Amino acid sequence: MLDILRSLLGILVLVLICYALSAHRKKIDWKLVGTGLLLQLVFAILVLKIPIVKKLFEALASIFVVFLDFTKEGSRFLFGKEMIDNIPAYGYIFAIQVLPTVLFFSAFTSMLYYLGVLQKIVYGIAWIMNRTMRLSGAESLSAAGNIFLGQTEAPLLIKPYIEHMTRSEVLCVMVGGMATIAGGVLAAYVGFLGGTDPVQQQIYATHLLSASIMSAPAALVASKMLLPETEPEKINTEIHISKDKIGANLLEAISNGTSDGLRLAVNVGAMLIVFTALIYMVNFVLQNSIGEWFGLNDLVKEFTAGKYTHFSLQFILGMICAPLAWLLGVPYADMMYAGQLLGEKTILNEFYAYTTMGNFKLNGLMSERGLIICTYALCGFSNFASIGIQIGGIGALAPNQKSTLAELGIKALIGGTVACFFTAAIAGLII
Repeated sequence: MLDILRSLLGILVLVLICYALSAHRKKIDWKLVGTGLLLQLVFAILVLKIPIVKKLFEALASIFVVFLDFTKEGSRFLFGKEMIDNIPAYGYIFAIQVLPTVLFFSAFTSMLYYLGVLQKIVYGIAWIMNRTMRLSGAESLSAAGNIFLGQTEAPLLIKPYIEHMTRSEVLCVMVGGMATIAGGVLAAYVGFLGGTDPVQQQIYATHLLSASIMSAPAALVASKMLLPETEPEKINTEIHISKDKIGANLLEAISNGTSDGLRLAVNVGAMLIVFTALIYMVNFVLQNSIGEWFGLNDLVKEFTAGKYTHFSLQFILGMICAPLAWLLGVPYADMMYAGQLLGEKTILNEFYAYTTMGNFKLNGLMSERGLIICTYALCGFSNFASIGIQIGGIGALAPNQKSTLAELGIKALIGGTVACFFTAAIAGLII
């Protein structure tokens, strides 16, 4: 009961944060806010509590697990069967075990887009949000598209409309991109959160898939509170998906998807190398200067009962974000570790945070409830680097909106983060 009350308090606090930061408080459509949160709650109950729907999503999640096996076959061909199958001997090699899934899922998503399958699924989800939340057609399509596509790929669905969008619509597109993840990286997260156990892989695939879908209406709620629509006369509620193809034929579409996946995989690998090195560098300074000079290393070890052995960036992030983790429903014993994950996701990226979370899970440092709530809270691209990615990616589709994208960058980051936290808090109610 206390966990439920805590999650409800967390939802209320998040609503108050959006209200406080709103550009036009009197223009907030409270019916939209209530409908969006209700959609999240209903979906969470269906997926996590209703047996028939739960089994359906578990079946969908199992497809991701099967696809991981398909990816392994390609990896075996390239790297050799012994290296892929003999994890105990070689250890879990991130570049070989995880990044290939990004390549395959990027190519597969591109193939579904070319065939028009993805557009039909996106249209159905967009239609529901358009009718229930009274949004523009472009906003609904972009939010639904972000469930499957990345933050610069989903806007392709609404390319003809972007240059004529209002500021509120532009923010909606940006927040939607930051609040969800793409199919390719979702498969990667399944791989290293579930490890080599198919059962664990299916469990985390179900939660990650649920989180990405739940965060779509949450993104709309957050963005419409932060920047309510003030030009309703310009809104076009019709839903039309752009007919732009991503290749002249199926083979070119797969090739283009593979190339995009390669760039993403290399980018992810490079960021993890650099960010990990930078964190070790910062921690070296914190531990051997401030921590040692002022006796903070021993104080940190005593204060955290050995969870943190010295003054570090992880400890600082854990302290700052622990109250947020508590509001989301994370057990008290997991607060520091969960706070660290939330901080890493925002300052660095969700890939680094999920990697850390995978280590916590492997070493038994967090409870199952804490891990699941964090799975939902981290499931989005809301970090500082995404601001630049969106300005470049969306701005290329509509150059006249670049200044608006730049102005709304921080607000989009806040909206995307809040949307992920809405999803985590609602999951905390149901789990």
